[in-house]
Formats: sequence, C-alpha cells, structure tokens
Amino acid sequence: MDLDSEHRTAPRHVRSRQRDAHEDSLKLAPDPGYPGRMASRGRARREIERRDAIFRAGLATADVIAAVGSLVLVGLVGGGRSDWLGLVAVPLVVVGGKLKGLYDRDEVLINKTTLDQAPELFQLATLYTLLVWFFDVLAFDRPPTARQLALLWGALFVLTVAARRLARWVSRQLSSVERCLFVGSDESFMRLQAKLEVHDDRAQLVGRMSIIEPESESESESDVVSHADQLDQLIDDLLVHRVVIEPNEASPQLTLDFVREANTTGIRISLLPRILEVVGSSIEVDDIDGLTLLGVRPFGLTRSAKILKRGFDILGSGVGLSVLAPVIGLITVLIRIDTPGPVIFRQTRIGRDGEPFTMLKFRTMTDGADTQKRALLPMNQADGLFKIADDPRITRVGRTLRGLSLDEIPQLVNVWRGDMSLVGPRPLVIDEDARILGLDRRRSHLKPGMTGPWQILASSRVPLAEMVKLDYLYVANWSVWADVKILVRTLPYILARRGM
Repeated sequence: MDLDSEHRTAPRHVRSRQRDAHEDSLKLAPDPGYPGRMASRGRARREIERRDAIFRAGLATADVIAAVGSLVLVGLVGGGRSDWLGLVAVPLVVVGGKLKGLYDRDEVLINKTTLDQAPELFQLATLYTLLVWFFDVLAFDRPPTARQLALLWGALFVLTVAARRLARWVSRQLSSVERCLFVGSDESFMRLQAKLEVHDDRAQLVGRMSIIEPESESESESDVVSHADQLDQLIDDLLVHRVVIEPNEASPQLTLDFVREANTTGIRISLLPRILEVVGSSIEVDDIDGLTLLGVRPFGLTRSAKILKRGFDILGSGVGLSVLAPVIGLITVLIRIDTPGPVIFRQTRIGRDGEPFTMLKFRTMTDGADTQKRALLPMNQADGLFKIADDPRITRVGRTLRGLSLDEIPQLVNVWRGDMSLVGPRPLVIDEDARILGLDRRRSHLKPGMTGPWQILASSRVPLAEMVKLDYLYVANWSVWADVKILVRTLPYILARRGM
C-alpha cells in the first residue's frame, strides 16, 4: 500500500471488492510510527504470537512467584514447618490457572486487567491452600494450624493479584502496542479512538474499513466482502494485530460472513455490538440446540440486593468515619484558620428517584462562591457540567483537599443517613439534572454515590451525555463485586491528585 511520503497519516480509502486498487473504504488513523512500506506476509501474525507468549509466560511466572512467596511468608511469620512441602503443589497453581482460562483471557481482550479476575484468583488461592493442607496431613501427624492456613490463603491471593498486575505491566513494556483495524462506521471509529487515547499504552487504531453492501442483485455478498487472502494483505500492510468489527445492522449476513473470514486469518477479533450499550454485561448466554440467545436481566435491584447494598454502605461509612475521625478534626482546624466561613458546605443535589437532598462537603471555596458562578460560566471547560481547572474561588487549603478528594469525606455522613451510597450515579445539582431526559433518567433508580464509574474515568473529561450512559449501565449491571472494583480503582485517581 502506498502512503504519502510527506503525510503518512493522511486519510486513505480501500474498496474491499477491488483487488488491484484498495480505495474508498479504508481510512487511516494517525500513526507516525508506521514505516510506510509493506511488511512481509505473516509478520503481523508472528507479532501476535510473540505478544501472547510474553503475556502467558509473565502471568505463569507471577503465579509461581506468588505461591512460593506465600509459603515463605507462612514459614517466617506463621511459624510453619512444612513450607518446603507446599512447593510440591506450586505447579498445580499453574495447572489450575490454565484450567480456569487465566492465561488465555488476555489474548481475547484489549483491556487486560487483573482486578476483573480477582474472583477466579480467590478460588485459585482457596484450591492451593486446600492442597497444601492435604499434603501436610499426609506427611505429618499434625496438620497446619488455622492461623497458618489463613495466612497462606490471604497472602497467596494478595501476592497473586499484585504479581499479575506487575507482570502485565512488564509484558506491555516488552511488547509493542496492539494495532487495531476498525471495521464499521466513522462515528464508532471516532468514539473508540477517543476511548483508547485515554490509555494509549494498550492499543491504537491504525485504520478504518467499511463493509460494503452489494450494489446489485447480480453481485453476491462473497464478491463484496474481502476474501481471506485480500484481508490478509491488508492486515500485513498495516501490521494489524486485532480487527474490531461493528455489526452492519442493514445486512447481518454480510457481517457474519466477514467475521468468519476474518477469523481464518489468525488475527485477534473483537466485536462492537451496539445492543450492549443498553444492557451492558447484564446478560446470560442461553443455548437452544445450537441457537444462541442472550437473556437480559431485569433493570434495577431486587429487594434483597437493595438490603445488601445498604448494609455495605452502613458498614463502609461507619468504618470510614471512625478511621478518619482524626483527619476530620485536622481539616476542620485548617479550614477555620485559612478563610472565614463555615467548615461544611451544604448544597442541594438530586438523589434517588429525583428526590432532592442536602449533600455535605468540606468547604473548599470562599464563602458565597455560588453567587459568582454565573459570572464564571464563560470559563466552563466541561460539556454539560460546570468545571474550571483553575477556579479562582478555590482557597489554598481547598485546593489540596480537592486534589486528594478529602473534601468528600463528610459525604460519609450522607451515606450513613441513607441519602447517598458509597458507589453510585454522580450526584447532580438541580440545573444539571434538569438536562437529563427520557430513559436516561432511570440512572436515578439508585442513590447517588461518593464515587462511581464516572470518577474512575476522570470525571472532568467525561461529558454529561457520556456520564449519563455510564450511570445507566452501572445501574443495569450492579453487583457487590462491581462496587468493590470501583472503590479499589478510585484509590489510584485519588493518589494521582485527580479530584472529583
């Protein structure tokens, strides 16, 4: 494929059904690192195999190190005498991980995260602990103590999560960024590109290709869809590692044929079904004699789920207020010394089912800052929300509190009262909530949260329309584990001084 030597990132089109002239359906994305010449056939597939091998080896090594490390820790801290015998079970950790698909998952996904696998890793730690206990019972008259087993169990889980996260980071450094070819509309291409730019070390889009429909009845779909050899050539031209396909709603059969052809190339395949923008992952796969159906769970929480979530909130807010009591006292003193005015800022927000409530925060602005908001509207930097990077109303102490999200601590009182939840949709002020219409208002089915999916994506960069969709999907897919993951993922943003 020829590229302009001066503008290597210039848009270019390729028409799939013309073998000699690739044009009209491929749009190249900015890719300054591309060498501008055809790569040898099969180079992309060799690179994929190399990437997969690096990730598999890294994860297996991480599991072995975690297993050995947990045994050593038990021997040093727990007073264990049989840690050497537990080494016999170490290879079984890798075998168990393989049986659970913990080494094959990364090759299927772009977003290779460790936290999503935590439940499976917990089960693996449980299995390994039972095996060590079994070997000790066979070899010694006395089995290990409950304290030793609990230490081994907890240590293995924590060390495995930490080691796997490190292994994935190292693997990304040792392998090239995953290069993706998008097959679908330009609108979806731009949305995916914006998402990937947030984490540019995971993947990059190097091109866009359209699935062309037949122009006449005499043309069969197989004439229009790229044949495997043509798709191979395009993949080698752009050094593609993954093909992301958006189903063609106008011609489902065309999409099916294209997916089948793309799957024969050896390149990784990802699908972008629009229906999941509504139901998210709240689906169950149903097989009826080879015909696959997707069962969609009812929207919202059951009565038992609401009780469970409320119990989680009471426990979390109670512990948080107890542990942070000294910090609350210190912040109170600092605010009083810094500027005149109340310590606590009270503001009306919209809560569950549209009911207003008074949200509490430590005051981070000069007293009466709300009266200055209208004059600062021209400086607003967010879409649909009011956000100013260097808001002149923020005090010296307030800037530090916001950077570390410490100004949100009083919301634990809101959680304890039942006005808010630890995790939930973003609490909006009245004028922002008034902009949300139609089915999007179902986001208010749950209480607003101190943190949520909008927070871990850096809230100031998420426009209102996108935030509403994130909140809707959170409600549709709620689980206790989802709340735990969001709470854990919020911590790095706080430490990185990305305030709410």
